Amino acid sequence: MAATLYIVATPIGNLEDMTLRALRVLKEVAVIAAEDTRHSRKLLSHYGIGTPLVACHEHNEEARSAQLLARLQGGESVALISDAGTPAISDPGFLLVRRCRAAGVEVVAVPGPSALTAALSVAGLPCHRFAFEGFLPPKKKAREDFLLTLRDEPRTLVFYEAPHRLQVTLEAVARIFGRQRQVAVARELTKKHEELFTGSAEEAIAHFADGAVRGEIVLLIAPAEKSAADIEDVPTALARLCGEESLPPSELVRRAAKATGVPRSEVYQEYLRWKNNRAE
Repeated sequence: MAATLYIVATPIGNLEDMTLRALRVLKEVAVIAAEDTRHSRKLLSHYGIGTPLVACHEHNEEARSAQLLARLQGGESVALISDAGTPAISDPGFLLVRRCRAAGVEVVAVPGPSALTAALSVAGLPCHRFAFEGFLPPKKKAREDFLLTLRDEPRTLVFYEAPHRLQVTLEAVARIFGRQRQVAVARELTKKHEELFTGSAEEAIAHFADGAVRGEIVLLIAPAEKSAADIEDVPTALARLCGEESLPPSELVRRAAKATGVPRSEVYQEYLRWKNNRAE
């Protein structure tokens, strides 16, 4: 019988963020697949975990995933961890997960720390809808071309960024999104020198202009603002969508929420009132 692949989140900084369940799983599995065994060995040593480690990173995931799948099909459970946070989120793991699911091997999440959700929770930007875009292209033209495609995005944008590229990225954001577009820069989350900057793109450029920036970076950009004339109210959006095509209520509510920027739960309540008014 095939065993289980556990996708285990590990601390992004503060080691106290390790969950009790994660500790138990890492002790019980036959092997831990780690992005960097040297880095992960420090974490395991801190908690007295002696489970064998094997490397599974972007350069060997193709071959390693086949080996780990064979072990899983042979009855050995495996845990996958990355250097920090949740595996497969801008980290190795996707290929292994996909192969296991295709082969009928059970894949179980052991949730925990994530720089993405940690930054969203404290930034003070709208987070009922957001788009995670991972790392921006390192080269200037590719980076700016990509940002141009997102200029009118109605959701909060979230990126990971390397510290040595933060300043040029903020300058690109100011040029493309406008110098007054609100941003948040979360640096070294949960660590000793944790910092959260919030303000305009112009203010962020000035703030980070002094000295070298260090640590892991999460960059958030506020949604594009629509003028009052561009924003439909919910009843108008519902009436328009009903007039365009026949839609089931769930799809109607989903599209109206997207068009208005109103949370789906609120749109649904408005839909019920709108429906009753039409019936009358």
